[in-house]
Amino acid sequence: MTTAPTPVSADPAASADPMPQPPEQPDLDACCGNGCDPCIFDSYDLAMDEYRQALRAWKARNETPAGQG
Repeated sequence: MTTAPTPVSADPAASADPMPQPPEQPDLDACCGNGCDPCIFDSYDLAMDEYRQALRAWKARNETPAGQG
């Protein structure tokens, strides 16, 4: 049995500092409608805020200086 080689990124920094991934959005019918605190959508909104903050920080760490790309 042979296995395919694991793809190697050309940029080693990319694997050391991967781009954040957005949280999975809950299905619209995932909310039970009972006024839970927090609601599943409140939790998702918080996770999206954290994702956006992490993405901004990641972009700042990984931006290409002007004139170099």
